[in-house]
Amino acid sequence: MKIWQNETAFTADSTVTEEIFTESTLFFDIETTGFSPIHTHVYLIGCAARRGNFICVTQFFAEKPEEEKPVLTAFLKLSAQYSNLISFNGIGFDIPYLRKRFEYYDLDYNMDIKHLDIFQKMSKFRPILRLDNLKQKSLETFLGIVRDDRYSGGELINVYQEYIKQPNEEAASLLQLHNYEDLLGMPKLLPILAYPRLFEGEFEILSYEKNAYKSYEDGSELELILTLSLTAPLPRRFSFGKQDIYLTGYDKQAKLKVSIYQGELKYFYPNYRDYYFLPEEDRAIHKSVAFYVDKNFRTKAKAATCYSKKTGCFLPQYEEIITPYFKMEYHDKVTWFEMTEEFTDSTELQKKYAIHLLKNLIKQT
Repeated sequence: MKIWQNETAFTADSTVTEEIFTESTLFFDIETTGFSPIHTHVYLIGCAARRGNFICVTQFFAEKPEEEKPVLTAFLKLSAQYSNLISFNGIGFDIPYLRKRFEYYDLDYNMDIKHLDIFQKMSKFRPILRLDNLKQKSLETFLGIVRDDRYSGGELINVYQEYIKQPNEEAASLLQLHNYEDLLGMPKLLPILAYPRLFEGEFEILSYEKNAYKSYEDGSELELILTLSLTAPLPRRFSFGKQDIYLTGYDKQAKLKVSIYQGELKYFYPNYRDYYFLPEEDRAIHKSVAFYVDKNFRTKAKAATCYSKKTGCFLPQYEEIITPYFKMEYHDKVTWFEMTEEFTDSTELQKKYAIHLLKNLIKQT
Protein backbone atom coordinates (compact mmCIF):
# COMPACT_ATOMS: atom_id res chain seq x y z
CA MET A 1 0.00 0.00 0.00
CA LYS A 2 1.24 3.43 -0.93
CA ILE A 3 0.50 6.44 1.29
CA TRP A 4 0.70 9.88 -0.30
CA GLN A 5 0.73 12.92 1.98
CA ASN A 6 0.59 16.54 0.90
CA GLU A 7 0.00 19.88 2.54
CA THR A 8 -1.29 23.03 0.87
CA ALA A 9 -2.16 26.53 2.10
CA PHE A 10 -5.83 27.25 2.63
CA THR A 11 -7.86 30.37 3.28
CA ALA A 12 -11.57 30.21 4.13
CA ASP A 13 -13.10 32.76 1.75
CA SER A 14 -16.66 32.34 2.98
CA THR A 15 -18.52 32.35 6.29
CA VAL A 16 -19.99 28.98 5.26
CA THR A 17 -16.52 27.52 4.75
CA GLU A 18 -15.24 28.91 8.03
CA GLU A 19 -18.21 27.50 9.90
CA ILE A 20 -18.17 24.02 8.34
CA PHE A 21 -14.52 23.27 7.68
CA THR A 22 -13.12 23.04 11.19
CA GLU A 23 -10.28 20.93 12.52
CA SER A 24 -12.80 18.27 13.59
CA THR A 25 -13.91 17.79 9.97
CA LEU A 26 -12.62 15.23 7.50
CA PHE A 27 -13.31 15.30 3.76
CA PHE A 28 -13.07 11.92 2.08
CA ASP A 29 -13.41 10.45 -1.40
CA ILE A 30 -13.06 6.88 -2.66
CA GLU A 31 -12.01 5.44 -6.00
CA THR A 32 -13.32 2.01 -6.99
CA THR A 33 -13.10 -0.43 -9.87
CA GLY A 34 -16.86 -0.30 -10.42
CA PHE A 35 -20.24 0.45 -8.91
CA SER A 36 -20.97 -2.92 -7.30
CA PRO A 37 -19.31 -3.42 -3.88
CA ILE A 38 -19.85 -7.16 -4.30
CA HIS A 39 -17.98 -7.60 -7.59
CA THR A 40 -15.49 -4.68 -7.44
CA HIS A 41 -13.17 -3.13 -4.84
CA VAL A 42 -11.72 0.11 -3.48
CA TYR A 43 -8.28 1.01 -4.78
CA LEU A 44 -7.86 4.52 -3.35
CA ILE A 45 -9.25 6.49 -0.41
CA GLY A 46 -8.31 10.11 -0.01
CA CYS A 47 -8.81 12.28 3.07
CA ALA A 48 -8.39 16.01 3.65
CA ALA A 49 -8.24 17.70 7.06
CA ARG A 50 -7.59 21.22 8.23
CA ARG A 51 -4.67 22.28 10.35
CA GLY A 52 -4.90 26.01 10.89
CA ASN A 53 -4.42 27.64 7.49
CA PHE A 54 -3.37 24.42 5.78
CA ILE A 55 -5.15 21.45 4.24
CA CYS A 56 -3.44 18.13 4.92
CA VAL A 57 -4.22 15.47 2.33
CA THR A 58 -3.61 11.78 2.97
CA GLN A 59 -4.27 9.18 0.26
CA PHE A 60 -4.20 5.42 0.75
CA PHE A 61 -3.52 3.58 -2.52
CA ALA A 62 -3.83 -0.17 -3.12
CA GLU A 63 -1.11 -1.03 -5.63
CA LYS A 64 -2.80 -4.40 -6.09
CA PRO A 65 -6.27 -5.73 -5.19
CA GLU A 66 -4.87 -7.64 -2.20
CA GLU A 67 -4.05 -4.32 -0.53
CA GLU A 68 -7.67 -3.23 -0.31
CA LYS A 69 -8.01 -4.37 3.31
CA PRO A 70 -4.99 -2.33 4.55
CA VAL A 71 -6.41 0.70 2.70
CA LEU A 72 -9.79 0.26 4.43
CA THR A 73 -8.13 -0.28 7.82
CA ALA A 74 -5.98 2.84 7.42
CA PHE A 75 -9.04 4.91 6.52
CA LEU A 76 -10.96 3.63 9.56
CA LYS A 77 -8.07 4.52 11.85
CA LEU A 78 -7.76 8.04 10.43
CA SER A 79 -11.49 8.84 10.23
CA ALA A 80 -11.99 7.75 13.88
CA GLN A 81 -10.12 10.91 14.91
CA TYR A 82 -12.85 13.20 13.49
CA SER A 83 -16.42 13.98 14.50
CA ASN A 84 -17.65 15.26 11.10
CA LEU A 85 -17.38 13.77 7.63
CA ILE A 86 -17.90 15.64 4.37
CA SER A 87 -18.22 14.02 0.96
CA PHE A 88 -19.61 14.49 -2.51
CA ASN A 89 -22.34 11.87 -2.98
CA GLY A 90 -20.99 9.91 -0.02
CA ILE A 91 -24.46 9.12 1.31
CA GLY A 92 -25.57 7.81 -2.07
CA PHE A 93 -22.41 5.89 -3.03
CA ASP A 94 -19.25 6.04 -0.90
CA ILE A 95 -20.71 5.08 2.49
CA PRO A 96 -22.92 2.18 1.25
CA TYR A 97 -20.00 0.88 -0.83
CA LEU A 98 -17.54 1.09 2.09
CA ARG A 99 -19.95 -0.66 4.46
CA LYS A 100 -20.14 -3.64 2.12
CA ARG A 101 -16.35 -3.81 1.83
CA PHE A 102 -15.89 -3.50 5.61
CA GLU A 103 -18.36 -6.36 6.08
CA TYR A 104 -16.56 -8.44 3.46
CA TYR A 105 -13.34 -8.25 5.51
CA ASP A 106 -15.20 -8.48 8.86
CA LEU A 107 -13.83 -5.07 9.88
CA ASP A 108 -15.33 -3.27 12.88
CA TYR A 109 -16.54 0.12 11.66
CA ASN A 110 -18.70 3.08 12.66
CA MET A 111 -19.81 5.32 9.79
CA ASP A 112 -22.80 6.81 11.60
CA ILE A 113 -21.09 10.03 12.66
CA LYS A 114 -22.31 13.42 11.43
CA HIS A 115 -22.03 13.51 7.64
CA LEU A 116 -22.51 16.39 5.20
CA ASP A 117 -23.03 15.31 1.60
CA ILE A 118 -22.53 18.30 -0.72
CA PHE A 119 -24.21 16.53 -3.64
CA GLN A 120 -27.26 15.70 -1.54
CA LYS A 121 -27.55 19.31 -0.30
CA MET A 122 -27.43 20.58 -3.89
CA SER A 123 -29.66 17.89 -5.42
CA LYS A 124 -32.68 20.18 -5.87
CA PHE A 125 -30.80 23.17 -7.22
CA ARG A 126 -29.73 22.13 -10.73
CA PRO A 127 -32.56 24.02 -12.52
CA ILE A 128 -32.43 26.95 -10.11
CA LEU A 129 -28.72 27.51 -10.84
CA ARG A 130 -29.20 26.50 -14.51
CA LEU A 131 -26.66 23.67 -14.33
CA ASP A 132 -26.42 20.90 -16.93
CA ASN A 133 -25.78 18.34 -14.19
CA LEU A 134 -24.67 18.11 -10.57
CA LYS A 135 -21.26 16.47 -11.03
CA GLN A 136 -18.53 17.85 -8.80
CA LYS A 137 -16.65 19.26 -11.78
CA SER A 138 -19.82 21.06 -12.95
CA LEU A 139 -20.27 22.75 -9.57
CA GLU A 140 -16.59 23.69 -9.59
CA THR A 141 -17.00 25.25 -13.05
CA PHE A 142 -20.05 27.18 -11.79
CA LEU A 143 -17.87 28.69 -9.05
CA GLY A 144 -14.93 29.30 -11.38
CA ILE A 145 -12.72 26.61 -9.83
CA VAL A 146 -10.06 25.31 -12.25
CA ARG A 147 -8.41 21.90 -11.98
CA ASP A 148 -5.61 20.10 -13.86
CA ASP A 149 -7.28 16.66 -13.80
CA ARG A 150 -9.15 15.89 -17.02
CA TYR A 151 -10.38 12.36 -16.27
CA SER A 152 -13.54 10.96 -14.71
CA GLY A 153 -13.51 8.20 -12.12
CA GLY A 154 -14.92 5.78 -14.68
CA GLU A 155 -12.19 6.56 -17.21
CA LEU A 156 -9.49 5.89 -14.61
CA ILE A 157 -10.63 2.32 -13.92
CA ASN A 158 -8.79 1.14 -17.04
CA VAL A 159 -5.72 3.14 -16.00
CA TYR A 160 -5.73 1.33 -12.65
CA GLN A 161 -6.21 -2.08 -14.28
CA GLU A 162 -3.18 -1.39 -16.49
CA TYR A 163 -1.22 -0.20 -13.44
CA ILE A 164 -1.86 -3.53 -11.68
CA LYS A 165 -0.33 -5.35 -14.65
CA GLN A 166 2.58 -2.96 -15.05
CA PRO A 167 3.10 -0.41 -12.24
CA ASN A 168 4.49 2.92 -13.42
CA GLU A 169 4.70 6.44 -12.02
CA GLU A 170 2.75 8.09 -14.84
CA ALA A 171 -0.36 5.98 -14.19
CA ALA A 172 0.00 6.37 -10.42
CA SER A 173 0.20 10.16 -10.85
CA LEU A 174 -3.01 10.23 -12.90
CA LEU A 175 -4.84 8.15 -10.29
CA GLN A 176 -3.53 10.27 -7.44
CA LEU A 177 -4.27 13.60 -9.15
CA HIS A 178 -7.95 12.86 -9.80
CA ASN A 179 -8.61 11.91 -6.19
CA TYR A 180 -6.40 14.74 -4.89
CA GLU A 181 -8.26 17.41 -6.85
CA ASP A 182 -11.63 15.98 -5.81
CA LEU A 183 -10.49 16.40 -2.21
CA LEU A 184 -9.20 19.95 -2.68
CA GLY A 185 -12.30 20.85 -4.70
CA MET A 186 -14.76 19.96 -1.95
CA PRO A 187 -13.67 22.66 0.55
CA LYS A 188 -13.74 25.16 -2.31
CA LEU A 189 -17.34 24.09 -3.04
CA LEU A 190 -18.60 24.90 0.46
CA PRO A 191 -19.65 28.50 -0.42
CA ILE A 192 -22.24 27.01 -2.83
CA LEU A 193 -24.17 25.78 0.22
CA ALA A 194 -25.33 29.37 0.69
CA TYR A 195 -28.06 28.62 -1.88
CA PRO A 196 -29.68 25.80 0.14
CA ARG A 197 -29.34 27.95 3.25
CA LEU A 198 -31.36 30.70 1.60
CA PHE A 199 -34.14 28.24 0.79
CA GLU A 200 -33.97 26.83 4.32
CA GLY A 201 -34.85 30.25 5.74
CA GLU A 202 -31.47 31.56 6.82
CA PHE A 203 -32.30 35.20 6.17
CA GLU A 204 -34.10 38.18 7.65
CA ILE A 205 -36.59 40.50 5.96
CA LEU A 206 -34.85 43.75 5.14
CA SER A 207 -37.81 45.51 3.53
CA TYR A 208 -41.00 45.06 1.53
CA GLU A 209 -42.33 47.08 -1.38
CA LYS A 210 -45.61 47.17 -3.27
CA ASN A 211 -44.48 47.88 -6.83
CA ALA A 212 -46.69 48.94 -9.75
CA TYR A 213 -45.76 47.91 -13.29
CA LYS A 214 -47.24 47.61 -16.77
CA SER A 215 -48.26 44.13 -17.97
CA TYR A 216 -47.78 42.77 -21.50
CA GLU A 217 -51.32 43.88 -22.26
CA ASP A 218 -50.38 47.39 -21.08
CA GLY A 219 -52.51 46.99 -17.98
CA SER A 220 -51.64 48.19 -14.50
CA GLU A 221 -50.36 45.40 -12.23
CA LEU A 222 -48.96 45.16 -8.72
CA GLU A 223 -46.25 42.97 -7.24
CA LEU A 224 -44.82 42.45 -3.77
CA ILE A 225 -41.04 42.68 -3.51
CA LEU A 226 -39.45 41.27 -0.37
CA THR A 227 -35.77 42.11 0.12
CA LEU A 228 -33.94 39.45 2.10
CA SER A 229 -30.74 39.91 4.08
CA LEU A 230 -28.82 36.62 3.93
CA THR A 231 -26.67 35.09 6.65
CA ALA A 232 -24.36 33.48 4.05
CA PRO A 233 -23.22 35.31 0.89
CA LEU A 234 -24.18 33.84 -2.47
CA PRO A 235 -20.98 33.28 -4.49
CA ARG A 236 -22.61 33.94 -7.88
CA ARG A 237 -25.55 35.99 -9.06
CA PHE A 238 -28.62 33.95 -9.97
CA SER A 239 -32.25 34.39 -10.96
CA PHE A 240 -35.09 31.94 -11.20
CA GLY A 241 -38.85 32.17 -11.59
CA LYS A 242 -41.97 30.03 -11.92
CA GLN A 243 -45.58 31.12 -12.38
CA ASP A 244 -46.06 34.27 -10.27
CA ILE A 245 -42.84 33.94 -8.23
CA TYR A 246 -39.44 35.34 -9.20
CA LEU A 247 -36.21 35.24 -7.17
CA THR A 248 -32.88 36.97 -7.71
CA GLY A 249 -29.85 37.05 -5.46
CA TYR A 250 -26.20 37.87 -5.09
CA ASP A 251 -23.78 38.24 -2.21
CA LYS A 252 -25.77 38.86 1.01
CA GLN A 253 -29.04 40.02 -0.51
CA ALA A 254 -31.92 38.46 -2.42
CA LYS A 255 -35.17 39.82 -3.82
CA LEU A 256 -38.34 37.77 -3.93
CA LYS A 257 -41.17 38.96 -6.15
CA VAL A 258 -44.75 37.70 -6.30
CA SER A 259 -47.77 39.04 -8.17
CA ILE A 260 -50.52 40.76 -6.20
CA TYR A 261 -54.11 40.11 -7.21
CA GLN A 262 -56.31 43.19 -7.19
CA GLY A 263 -60.03 42.56 -7.23
CA GLU A 264 -62.77 40.45 -5.73
CA LEU A 265 -62.37 37.01 -4.13
CA LYS A 266 -64.62 34.66 -2.21
CA TYR A 267 -64.42 33.50 1.37
CA PHE A 268 -66.01 30.06 1.70
CA TYR A 269 -67.65 29.26 5.02
CA PRO A 270 -66.73 25.77 6.28
CA ASN A 271 -70.19 24.77 7.64
CA TYR A 272 -72.34 25.31 4.56
CA ARG A 273 -75.34 23.44 6.05
CA ASP A 274 -75.87 26.38 8.39
CA TYR A 275 -76.24 28.84 5.51
CA TYR A 276 -78.60 29.90 2.76
CA PHE A 277 -77.47 31.21 -0.60
CA LEU A 278 -79.02 34.41 -1.98
CA PRO A 279 -78.73 34.15 -5.81
CA GLU A 280 -79.65 37.75 -6.52
CA GLU A 281 -77.07 39.04 -4.04
CA ASP A 282 -74.52 36.31 -4.94
CA ARG A 283 -73.63 35.56 -1.34
CA ALA A 284 -74.47 33.25 1.54
CA ILE A 285 -75.94 34.27 4.89
CA HIS A 286 -76.40 32.33 8.10
CA LYS A 287 -79.74 30.61 8.70
CA SER A 288 -80.41 32.78 11.73
CA VAL A 289 -80.49 35.82 9.45
CA ALA A 290 -81.89 34.09 6.34
CA PHE A 291 -85.05 33.27 8.33
CA TYR A 292 -86.23 36.80 7.54
CA VAL A 293 -85.55 36.50 3.79
CA ASP A 294 -88.42 35.51 1.46
CA LYS A 295 -88.16 31.81 0.54
CA ASN A 296 -88.34 32.76 -3.14
CA PHE A 297 -85.02 34.62 -2.82
CA ARG A 298 -83.00 31.99 -1.00
CA THR A 299 -81.82 28.40 -1.52
CA LYS A 300 -79.98 25.99 0.68
CA ALA A 301 -76.27 26.69 0.36
CA LYS A 302 -73.88 24.13 -1.08
CA ALA A 303 -70.18 23.98 -0.38
CA ALA A 304 -69.50 25.81 -3.67
CA THR A 305 -72.08 28.57 -3.01
CA CYS A 306 -71.45 29.17 0.67
CA TYR A 307 -69.36 32.31 0.42
CA SER A 308 -69.13 36.02 0.95
CA LYS A 309 -67.06 38.35 -1.22
CA LYS A 310 -64.19 40.67 -0.45
CA THR A 311 -62.48 43.29 -2.61
CA GLY A 312 -58.84 44.19 -2.00
CA CYS A 313 -55.22 43.25 -2.68
CA PHE A 314 -54.39 39.57 -2.20
CA LEU A 315 -51.28 37.40 -2.20
CA PRO A 316 -51.23 33.76 -3.41
CA GLN A 317 -50.39 30.84 -1.17
CA TYR A 318 -49.96 27.22 -2.20
CA GLU A 319 -50.68 25.79 1.23
CA GLU A 320 -52.94 27.29 3.87
CA ILE A 321 -50.33 29.13 5.93
CA ILE A 322 -52.08 32.48 6.56
CA THR A 323 -55.76 32.83 7.41
CA PRO A 324 -58.39 33.82 6.61
CA TYR A 325 -57.86 32.76 3.02
CA PHE A 326 -59.90 33.40 -0.10
CA LYS A 327 -60.46 31.67 -3.44
CA MET A 328 -61.67 32.52 -6.89
CA GLU A 329 -63.73 29.31 -7.03
CA TYR A 330 -64.41 26.60 -4.50
CA HIS A 331 -62.22 23.86 -6.05
CA ASP A 332 -59.19 26.09 -6.68
CA LYS A 333 -55.96 24.75 -5.19
CA VAL A 334 -54.34 28.17 -4.91
CA THR A 335 -55.72 30.27 -2.09
CA TRP A 336 -55.19 33.95 -1.35
CA PHE A 337 -54.85 36.06 1.78
CA GLU A 338 -55.47 39.76 2.04
CA MET A 339 -52.46 42.06 2.18
CA THR A 340 -53.49 43.78 5.41
CA GLU A 341 -51.54 46.03 7.77
CA GLU A 342 -51.04 43.01 10.01
CA PHE A 343 -48.99 41.47 7.21
CA THR A 344 -47.15 44.61 6.07
CA ASP A 345 -46.23 45.54 9.66
CA SER A 346 -44.92 42.09 10.57
CA THR A 347 -41.49 40.93 9.40
CA GLU A 348 -42.30 37.62 11.08
CA LEU A 349 -45.31 37.04 8.81
CA GLN A 350 -43.34 38.27 5.80
CA LYS A 351 -40.53 35.80 6.52
CA LYS A 352 -43.05 32.99 7.00
CA TYR A 353 -44.54 33.86 3.62
CA ALA A 354 -41.11 34.17 1.95
CA ILE A 355 -40.12 30.70 3.18
CA HIS A 356 -43.41 29.39 1.81
CA LEU A 357 -42.74 30.91 -1.62
CA LEU A 358 -39.19 29.53 -1.71
CA LYS A 359 -40.48 26.09 -0.75
CA ASN A 360 -42.95 26.28 -3.61
CA LEU A 361 -40.20 27.28 -6.05
CA ILE A 362 -38.27 24.15 -5.09
CA LYS A 363 -41.37 21.99 -5.53
CA GLN A 364 -41.89 23.30 -9.06
CA THR A 365 -38.36 22.41 -10.23
